[in-house]
Amino acid sequence: MGLFSKLFSKKENKPEIKERSPLSIEVGDIITYDLVDYEVVGKITYRQEAYEWFGYQLLEGKNILWLSAEMDEELELGIYQQINLPVNKPLPNQLSYQAKDYFLDEQGEARVVGEGRSRNINGRTIKYAEYYDEEEEHFISLEDWGSELEVSYGYPIEPYEIKIIAGS
Repeated sequence: MGLFSKLFSKKENKPEIKERSPLSIEVGDIITYDLVDYEVVGKITYRQEAYEWFGYQLLEGKNILWLSAEMDEELELGIYQQINLPVNKPLPNQLSYQAKDYFLDEQGEARVVGEGRSRNINGRTIKYAEYYDEEEEHFISLEDWGSELEVSYGYPIEPYEIKIIAGS
């Protein structure tokens, strides 16, 4: 190919990369949080009737975090990490963790759709419960998967605290 044909030839059509928001993150994207780059390796979409929220599994080395995103009256984001906290069924109205009390805020059931590492949970229904401390600065989230009860500790973050880089 000559110089002129390179200059005037049509460029290949590259697929358009859509801009991401916390509500449209995809498996394979990169999330920068607290000066660390995490790969999104799993995504769970929770649905309770017409309401929907998301959990994104973030991986950096061996470090795993979960980013939650939901549009309530405004965009709400949280960072969660799984903890070891024994909880008995039926779920209590109050929990204690690291010398702090957490109070039941809401509970219910949701159908889930998983992608990436979370794809094996498609179509399942989980029971969940959310607990907040008195200042509403920290949370404990419980997810009852039937055979296992996952407990996570979290806190809210602002949208400007994360950067989303589309992976594809």
